[in-house]
Amino acid sequence: MSRAFPEGAVAVFGGSGGIGKGVALEFAKAGTDVAIFYRSKKDSAEAAAEEVRKLGRKASIHQADARSYEELEAGFASAVEAHGRVHSIVWGAGPIVAQVNIADWSLEQFRASMEIEAFGFYYAVRIAIPHFRAKGGGSFVHLGSAGHDWWPHLDGLSVAPKACNESLIKGIAKEEGVHEIRANSVLVGVIDAGQFKVGQQEGYFDAEWERNVKAMLPIKRWGLAEDIGKAAVFLASDDANYVTGQTISVAGGFGV
Repeated sequence: MSRAFPEGAVAVFGGSGGIGKGVALEFAKAGTDVAIFYRSKKDSAEAAAEEVRKLGRKASIHQADARSYEELEAGFASAVEAHGRVHSIVWGAGPIVAQVNIADWSLEQFRASMEIEAFGFYYAVRIAIPHFRAKGGGSFVHLGSAGHDWWPHLDGLSVAPKACNESLIKGIAKEEGVHEIRANSVLVGVIDAGQFKVGQQEGYFDAEWERNVKAMLPIKRWGLAEDIGKAAVFLASDDANYVTGQTISVAGGFGV
């Protein structure tokens, strides 16, 4: 038993991405083992796992497509086999999405966002709840969007499915608290990793975009993946044992 977590591991879905890797490392620093879930970036997942191991914690990697209940179920079972218990799930899986107006979404774009983020999260919840109940509790931490507080122009393909998950978080908290299962969200702002880096490379997060967004932020800088990780660690840990159904925005004050 560590100071903040039961024996076992946290399962980080999307752990091969920039933010997911940062989250995994913060959990390792906090004293718990990590199961990293990925869809296609095996090399990135293994690199993240190796960094976890260098911090003195056990790490495993598990391939699963969030759109497949069967793959998630098999991946979760393999994480339990590797670690004995999964005490927390951090849901950070999601596609890199186009920046377009709602009226211009293709049906395929909307379907992909909903299937990966909303359906995928529900699949993981449905799979994990029996395990959490059997082990005396557990924690879900959803990595949502700061756009939940203030709709960001063109980023709806990311915000809309996460809004569905925010409602699920409330429901899980209300229904599963009796089993010592907690559920909370970290609303993610502009983080210098993940989709933001892709957008910079592709040119749609250009200098003008950055100036306009920073003009809306009380804190005039971008966040780091570790900032998201530290918030997720708190919400999953025993330090937040009486916190459930809540959101914390890690976004430099976006939407204030």
